[in-house]
Amino acid sequence: MKKLLSISIMLLCAMMVFSTPQAEKPAEPELTGVAALAKAAEAMTHDELVQKASAEAGVFTVYGNTSRITTAVEAFGKLYGIEIASSNLKDAEIYEKLDIEINGKAKGADMVMIQDGASLKSQMLSTGNLINFVPASVKPYIDENDQNPLVQQYINKLFIWNNKDAALNITNVWQLTEPAMKGNVIFKSPELEQVNMNFLIMCTSPAWAEKLAEAYKAQYGKAIELGSYSNAGYKWVAEFLANCTFIKSDTTIAEEISQATAAGKAGLFVLSKLRSSSVLSENLTVGQYLASETGKAIEPFSGFMYPMYSMVTANASRPYTAMLFIEYLMQADGFEPWGKSIGAYSGNKSLPAKEGDLPLTVWKDCLVSEDADYILENYETVSSFVIKAL
Repeated sequence: MKKLLSISIMLLCAMMVFSTPQAEKPAEPELTGVAALAKAAEAMTHDELVQKASAEAGVFTVYGNTSRITTAVEAFGKLYGIEIASSNLKDAEIYEKLDIEINGKAKGADMVMIQDGASLKSQMLSTGNLINFVPASVKPYIDENDQNPLVQQYINKLFIWNNKDAALNITNVWQLTEPAMKGNVIFKSPELEQVNMNFLIMCTSPAWAEKLAEAYKAQYGKAIELGSYSNAGYKWVAEFLANCTFIKSDTTIAEEISQATAAGKAGLFVLSKLRSSSVLSENLTVGQYLASETGKAIEPFSGFMYPMYSMVTANASRPYTAMLFIEYLMQADGFEPWGKSIGAYSGNKSLPAKEGDLPLTVWKDCLVSEDADYILENYETVSSFVIKAL
């Protein structure tokens, strides 16, 4: 009898489990407009995209915060017989123009290349102003983490110094905070460039703060004393900025540090600036290049890296052309304006770095990368700290 009762109870419990209504996942909002077109187009072949784009009329307009966007879109226009227009703008200008044009339902850009993932996420993706699109032809060659939002390329800013002073050899970032480097560290003010602010914010993250504390002990043989600082990241940021001389342009920084008279000076700036004929690159040592040769890395990072994103606008008048252009940018011909020099790394893993440069996998391992969620959550606190430290 007890056995029958036990079986009955088990059957009753099973019936209750299977009859209990399961919590349903909230339905995803139905896509409309350009967002719906982009989603469907992710299954299209190259030829299908070309066919759709050729049926569109009018000027194809692109905004970008890189001067080389003009070269890329001009080559694209000639290839497909499309009338084009482009504007090279600062990030803040792009975000402002997009907001005005999209919300005002005015004709503007069809596609944008833009940086600063935190602002992209908070101002453009959450509002639906910009639409993500991953071309089927290149999707297998793009890391999953780089697909949404789509990373067209990575750019690095590195510790680079004048090699006329043989005594200057940076193997640990805490050296940049020492009294001997006062005024000799050149950096573009984070008030003028958001990616520089993002870098400093990331240095205060728990993971990088821990690495900075370890690097301090490795350099000085003792544990770091934080005093009033919340963690080692805050301490490094404050002392680094206290030693900085601020210049408004990475190009100018590269030019000034490369002069024979700039012995003892170091900078943190875009590696690709070394391509300029006005920069005497023979007078410069790129920290990570030297580290790779000697097998001894700069502790705990050699600089920072940030993505450049390619997106379709929600009010694009030529959406399929925008998608075709994104596919073009993710391929060899479209990436050529950047890929022909060092310091730019395609989000398409099948496209190698410039000969003589290091591959993207190496850079990802030795540089601080932006985390949009951490930056958004901590922006107000850390940016206020940074501004006070300037």
